[in-house]
Amino acid sequence: MPATRRSTGSIRGRTGPGKGQSTISFAHRVTKNVPKDTKKDILAPTIKKLEPTEEPETVEDEVAEIVPKELDAEKEPEAEAEEEPRVKPEVQKSKAEVRAEKITDAQINKYWRAIEAERKAPRVHQQELRVNEKVLRYFDVSSQYGPCVGIARMKRWQRAERLGLKPPIEVLAVLLREEKAEAKDVNTAHMDQILNSIAIGA
Repeated sequence: MPATRRSTGSIRGRTGPGKGQSTISFAHRVTKNVPKDTKKDILAPTIKKLEPTEEPETVEDEVAEIVPKELDAEKEPEAEAEEEPRVKPEVQKSKAEVRAEKITDAQINKYWRAIEAERKAPRVHQQELRVNEKVLRYFDVSSQYGPCVGIARMKRWQRAERLGLKPPIEVLAVLLREEKAEAKDVNTAHMDQILNSIAIGA
């Protein structure tokens, strides 16, 4: 014999809850007890009427009475503040930056010649570059100072200094000079530039 189904019509027709079920009523709202005086102030705020002692002779006098004097007093200091020239706060330089600013071009060239002397053959692929760019690129590939991709050269140098890795002061001197000259992409490592150009071209 096939199983008989219960008719759903009788369940649909029911208005009340099923057996053992309770319903939620949204008919009543729960509110906080608020004193009547406060309630009146919230619903109908009092408007203070200005009662002039003397009748204004002209429209200008009437406007002058309506506008509070406090607003005029507030506007004056703002105007004075705008007239004063804005002075940029001086950034305090670290001891390393002070030392780096004293380094001359001759010292940077000497540092680079010492690096070149360690090689068996000259760098043929960097002949057209300036000494400053050669110093920065050598710093980029010096792995003892940490990865150069995804970090600015200045931050990398400062991080190496904080970690006690003794990065060359000549590199900081070159970075400071290039920043003053507003050289393009001075803080981006050459490897980072190559990887970015590949990512854009892909």
